[in-house]
Formats: sequence, C-alpha cells, structure tokens
Amino acid sequence: MSFSVAVAGASGYAGGELLRLLAGHPDFAVRTVTAHSNAGQRLIDVQPHLRSLAHLTLVDTTPETLAGHDVVFLALPHGASGALTAHLPADTLVVDCGADHRLESASDWAAFYGGDYFGAWAYGVPELPVAGGTQRSRLAGSRRIAAPGCNASTVALALAPGIRASVIEPEDLVAVLAVGPSGAGKSLKLPNLAGEILGSANPYAVGGVHRHIPEIQQSLRWAGAAKSTISFTPVIVPMSRGILCTATARLVPGTSAAAVRAAWEQAYADEPFVHVLPEGRFPRTADVLGANTALIGLAVDEAVGRVVTITAVDNLTKGTAGAAIQSANLALGLPETAGLCTNGVAP
Repeated sequence: MSFSVAVAGASGYAGGELLRLLAGHPDFAVRTVTAHSNAGQRLIDVQPHLRSLAHLTLVDTTPETLAGHDVVFLALPHGASGALTAHLPADTLVVDCGADHRLESASDWAAFYGGDYFGAWAYGVPELPVAGGTQRSRLAGSRRIAAPGCNASTVALALAPGIRASVIEPEDLVAVLAVGPSGAGKSLKLPNLAGEILGSANPYAVGGVHRHIPEIQQSLRWAGAAKSTISFTPVIVPMSRGILCTATARLVPGTSAAAVRAAWEQAYADEPFVHVLPEGRFPRTADVLGANTALIGLAVDEAVGRVVTITAVDNLTKGTAGAAIQSANLALGLPETAGLCTNGVAP
C-alpha cells in the first residue's frame, strides 16, 4: 500500500531532507510540496539535488493544500504549525518537525518560546529510554507526532540510559555541542554567513537560555529523573551539517565502569539506529553524514567521578527528518527502518 504525502516547508533544509528520504521510501508517495515565499517555483529550482522530484511545483501552505493526504510532514518555523494543524483531519497522520507540539508544559513553552501553546503530541524519538521501555510504544498508532529538536534528542539519547539505570545523577549534567549551521534553518542570518563561520567556532544561546533545554529535561523525566539540571552550550562550527555532543554526568557513588557500560549497551542493544561503540572508540560527525544513525562513545573519568559520552548525529537526518519518518513508519505499522539508512557518506 502506498501512502500519499504532503510536505509543508519543502523549500527549507529540513523539508529538503524529508523529501530526499521520502523519495526513496517504498511506501510513501510525495504528492504535494508547499512553501511560503517560494510558492509558485518548481521544487527542482529551490532544491536542485532532488532530481527525482523535478515534476513537483511548490504551492502555498494552507489547510486546503495539505488536506486529502494520508501523511503530512510539517517543516515550518516554530509558531507556524500549531494553528495550521487544528484544521487537518483527525485521521491524517501529521508529523511536526517544528517545536510547536514537543513540550508538555505550557509554562516551559511560555518561558522559552512564547506565543500560543498548542499542546504536546507523541514525541518522535523511538529509541529514547523511558521508564518501563522506550518511547517507541507511545508512537504506534499515533496520528499526531512531534519530531524532536536535533540538539535535544542527541543529548537525551546520550544521557537517558544512565538516568534510567540509576548509574548517573540527574543534577549537574553538562553538554557542549559542536553543531553545523544548517540546524538554524535556511533563512539569511548574519551569524551563519560563510564569512562569519569559516575558520571560526562560535558559541550561541549561552547561559541556560537555549530553547532545547526544557525538551531535554522532559526526556530525562520520562527516563526517571524527577528533576534534572543541565548546563547546555551549543557551538556553531564550519561544517554544514552534523552534531558532536560531549555530555557528562556525575557517577552515582559506588558505580563501576562495567555497570555504566552495561546500562548503555543494554538500552541500545537491539536498536537499528543507535549504536554504542566499543570501549575506547569515539564517533566522528563524518561517520553519520546522511544516515539515520546515532553513534555513542562512552568513558568513565575516574579522577573526577563523571561519565563522559560523545554522540555524533546528522542534525538533518537522525536529528530531524529521519526521526520524523522513523516515527511515521511506527505509527502506520510499517517496518521501522523503511526508507532509512544506517550508512554514512565518506569521505
């Protein structure tokens, strides 16, 4: 059976990555692509790498153009999808790659985003360890899914196994991420110009103000942390796509290095897209380029009593579009891995 698909925000980076993956999906057929300022243009003129979709033309993003499809993927700026989704049929599978439906707490939304709060949907990180299992069970049969923030899901995947297994403490978590500028979207912004980032590493949203912080804390609550505190610092580096996250946590006193490794290996032992590397091995962003894969390296710093995790993902694939399609596969009862690849592009 083929499911008809519409992609809203198809002219952006996230929308383009959705379309790249959907073009090779055996069960999805892209029928409609929408945009705002680019409406009326041929898709191929805006996304010239999508040769197999050259027959499509971008149309306006309205409830009417999105209605009538089995699946709708939204790749819109935060605040743009909430009102739109209220007009889509309840039996349509809607996957929002924006932030509008990620947070369960209206107060968190007000503090970090502001504007109208539209409520939380099923969170689209299937492998996320939660109390009693994984987030996967909450996605089966769902018709409303919130794809994750790329930084937030990377940190959560890095730390949640230790929280669930009670081998790390949920207070005094620290995460520093090297991130590519594509995570900030395609719109013209001075800090993301080539002249500003080439040959430089530029921190942003420093000091507890990044919007992904409450999303991380929400995931860690689901993993068993009644309360968590995290220092979260992203740094833009001159690679177009990718995240390399160094996340550390205090060891629970008396916990052995073997128990730490067992917690992560058991959490992800059967996961097709999240892999824990052998002891002494750590990932590179180049290893996951274009793949729906998260690679995690793990060590215990005995001198300071902390667990150190290094996690690499492609922010556009596993961090956004791949997670959205993986979640949609689960919601529709399709093979979870359909249309998705574990192999990166090298060199």
